[in-house]
Order: sequence, then C-alpha cells, then structure tokens
Amino acid sequence: MNSRPIIDVIIPAFNEEKSIVKVIGDIPKLVRHVVVANNNSTDRTAEVAMGGGAQVVFEPQKGYGKACLTAMEWIKRQEVQPDILVFLDGDYSDYPEELADLIAPILANKADLVIGSRSMGQREAGSMTFPQVFGNGLATLLMRWMYGARFSDLGPFRAISWSKLLALGMVDQNFGWTIEMQIKAHQAKLRYLEVPVTYRKRIGVSKVSGTVKGMIGAGYKIIFTIFKYWRPFR
Repeated sequence: MNSRPIIDVIIPAFNEEKSIVKVIGDIPKLVRHVVVANNNSTDRTAEVAMGGGAQVVFEPQKGYGKACLTAMEWIKRQEVQPDILVFLDGDYSDYPEELADLIAPILANKADLVIGSRSMGQREAGSMTFPQVFGNGLATLLMRWMYGARFSDLGPFRAISWSKLLALGMVDQNFGWTIEMQIKAHQAKLRYLEVPVTYRKRIGVSKVSGTVKGMIGAGYKIIFTIFKYWRPFR
C-alpha cells in the first residue's frame, strides 16, 4: 500500500437532499473522492451533493447495490485507483468522522474488510427499528451456522481493500449487497473484522425500515442471498 494511501468513499443516495451535505461535510479530509451515486432521486440530492464538493454519478435504476456498482465503475475509470474503498449511507445515521477507525485495521495490514458494527457500538434510541435489529440478528446467526462466518451486523458503514473488493465479483443490485460482500469475503478467506460504530436516527424516512414493503423486500432478499451462496457439500 502507498505511503499515503488513497481512500475513496461511495455514498448511494435516493432522495437525501436534507442530509447528504451533512454526510459529505463530516467525511475526514484524508479521503480523495467522495462519490455520491444518485439513485433516481426526485429531489435535489444531486445538486446539493455537487455543491458539497462530491463527485456525482447517476443511476436511474433503483437499487442499493446497483448504485454502488455504478459508483465503482466511475472509480475504475480514474487514472489512479484507490487503495481502500469506504461505503457510507447518505441519511446521516452513521458518523462519517469514524471513518478513520474503519480503515485503521486495513492500514495496519490486519484486515481486508472492516464492518462498522452498530451492534457492538452505541445506538441512539429509535435509530434502528425492531425488524432491523431482529433481521440483523437472524442474518448473522444464519451466516454463522451455515458458513462459519462471525459477524454481528450487516452495517452499511464499511471499508475494504479496493483490489480485494474487485476480486469478489459483486453482482447484487439491491438489498443483498451488504451480505453478499460479507459472505463472499468469508468464502474468499479474506481477513475481516468488526469495529464498533455510533448510530443515530436518520434524517427523513427510511426507504427500507420506513415502509412495510421495504422491510419485507429487504428481509426476503437478505435471506435469499444467504442461501444463494451456500454450498454445503463442497
């Protein structure tokens, strides 16, 4: 890794005009590019993000994973590739200033993937709904039983070596993105660990936990993804 590692950040965003500039503003200056993937927003998310100094890419097809993949394609086209990529939500529920804690194990050559665990950290009351807490617990329990993968959260705030991420061959275009990365990292024998992160109530209404349709859709896709990559007889 370079003596001064290159760190890029991807923020998938759908209608986050009220929060996105706060997220961008709290990201440490050690980051090179903040890439906001505007995921078919109908508000001023893109305009506000640009005004905050972010690079904005446009992805009209809705989907968390699709937005991440589009942002990754933009990064691939840069003349100099990053050493580390950080993923972060655009709703201001994460604390961007904790980015240094996430990348530290990678910089120290102790990990390839670091998950910001809300379960291990401090959560503001009401920042996660009961279905979110239950779903996280069930998903991580199934990953442990079926894969032997030890995680406590599917937290969106995460850091990963860019070269290792490319090698995983990520394909999920929506709610299975985070768990696909964790399962594939375990199967590829990457070094992974979790660090506690702080979590607060998001700005605005969640597109997932804020609607019954969103919760059911996310829950189904996460469970589907767990079984999709399970190879018990190999």
